[in-house]
Amino acid sequence: MPGRCWNRRPHIHGVEAGSRPRHHMFADRGAHHMRHIALLRAINVGGNSTIKMAELRALGERLGFTGVTTLLQSGNLTFEAAGTEPQALEQRWEQAVVETFGVPAAFMIRTLPEWRALIAANPFRDEAEADPAHVLALPSKGEVTGSAVVSLRAAIQGRERIAAGGRCLYAHYPDGIGRSKLTTKLIERHLGTLVTGRNWNTVLKLAA
Repeated sequence: MPGRCWNRRPHIHGVEAGSRPRHHMFADRGAHHMRHIALLRAINVGGNSTIKMAELRALGERLGFTGVTTLLQSGNLTFEAAGTEPQALEQRWEQAVVETFGVPAAFMIRTLPEWRALIAANPFRDEAEADPAHVLALPSKGEVTGSAVVSLRAAIQGRERIAAGGRCLYAHYPDGIGRSKLTTKLIERHLGTLVTGRNWNTVLKLAA
């Protein structure tokens, strides 16, 4: 992901990773369970002295979610929940991470149908097929407005291209992501909302 801004690295001190959060959510086993995709933003997942993916998976199970799985070491989870809006689920996860690990967190959560719609709406389909590692989907907390995209596009200094669709920004980095100046910090400043990016390989794996 671009620059240093894609992954901030807060350390955890003096917190028991397995401690039980005070807030719990127990799923209604009789209700229809919807598959959700959850992306954890701006935290170092998987390294030493950080939140482990196994700990996130265990936290989801303690919250009462079912079928909790993780993908890679970059804060990607899928789980099933019944009768709850994604925004409410985001708040539950964020509160639980703060209470359990002692670090602030932001989650972007979509239902599986929403995630499939995000994939279908990709304006960079040819680029994603040819070079999926350099095409990002950046789900956002709030709506991505047309005026915000115009502002961000004017700030781009390289050959990157962007497009918006609902609560998602799409970006193509033809010259690579690592040294691009189109960073999370710049994107969020112009869009006025939090985002978290995943390359197209990861996007497709999360829908499988």
